[in-house]
Amino acid sequence: MTAPVRGDIATVTVSLGERSYEIAIGRGLLASLGARLTELRPRAKAVIVTDENVARRHLAAAEAALAHAGVASHRVIVPPGEASKSYRVFEQVCEAVIASHIERDDLVIALGGGVIGDLAGFVASVIRRGIDYVQVPTSLLADVDSSVGGKTAIDSTHGKNLIGAFYQPILVLADTALLDTLPEREFRAGYAEVAKYGLLGDAVFFSWLEKNWREVFAGGPARERAIAMCCRAKADIVARDERETGDRALLNLGHTFGHAFEAACGFSDRLLHGEAVSLGMVLAFAFSAQRGLLPAAEAARATRHLAEVGLPTRVNDIPGPLPSLDQLMDLIAQDKKVKRGMLTFILVKGIGSAFVEGGVDAGAVRAFLGEKLAEQ
Repeated sequence: MTAPVRGDIATVTVSLGERSYEIAIGRGLLASLGARLTELRPRAKAVIVTDENVARRHLAAAEAALAHAGVASHRVIVPPGEASKSYRVFEQVCEAVIASHIERDDLVIALGGGVIGDLAGFVASVIRRGIDYVQVPTSLLADVDSSVGGKTAIDSTHGKNLIGAFYQPILVLADTALLDTLPEREFRAGYAEVAKYGLLGDAVFFSWLEKNWREVFAGGPARERAIAMCCRAKADIVARDERETGDRALLNLGHTFGHAFEAACGFSDRLLHGEAVSLGMVLAFAFSAQRGLLPAAEAARATRHLAEVGLPTRVNDIPGPLPSLDQLMDLIAQDKKVKRGMLTFILVKGIGSAFVEGGVDAGAVRAFLGEKLAEQ
């Protein structure tokens, strides 16, 4: 549950028995990083893993917070972007962390967006057979999605996030002031994951977003409320299904279609992850409507909101040449939810009513995507 604590700070607990941890949400929390770590792991050292863009903006403040609390730290800085979720960069970060003389009782700190959180978390899961780590998300997408729940991964040439581990952090520190420096496109892309929580399981929250999305973008209490709502929703799902054997798969609404387009674009700036999720959710709603699972008006409402905030809702919104149908189907066949060669999709019966559908006919998906690629 979300509960107010000091000032306008909120906390959400991810309840996993002995591995439970808190998500702290509010402005100015980065300054408390060192004090929080000394409470959780007294005398631990830390390695901060971050990227070049985040380092310019926030690394000095993070290191100062650690130093103020007497926490010795090292830094590992990687290039920004999805390309850093690779074998090559993973190896480099592992070697750098080991070279810093980190021990089993020390910490890795993931200071960055989803790429850094996934990469640093996976590094922490394997260094010395597993050391603790802390997520300090610096993007909206990471605040509401990738920093919570313990999914860590790097990418394969066959698809996104195919090499990784479930490995929970000991703390998520979501300082919403860090979002003030986020480029508008990055914030907008992250908003797709915010809308996702309403579309998959909370129609009331989606209605609130329709009325208040501008305030979420502007900052202030609406932003904190939206982030806390998303974190609580994800925490509840993760507590029920930590390793995605059941309804945690609902969090992948839009991702089967979206990841295919993202991979086809080379995990590049042509299509950011959140933008791919937006397009993927529109396609999931349209595919569900085509199958008679929900009224077309419901699919149109979801599409209208995502388009209103400026997110991609049509295949032709992707700049540059479109991928071929064969390429998309090959990528979908590599989706993590495929079971014994059968496609699994997250479909919807309405806004706030997603469900997992296994055994989806590949021919029906191919015909549907062929229609969408042909649309002008």
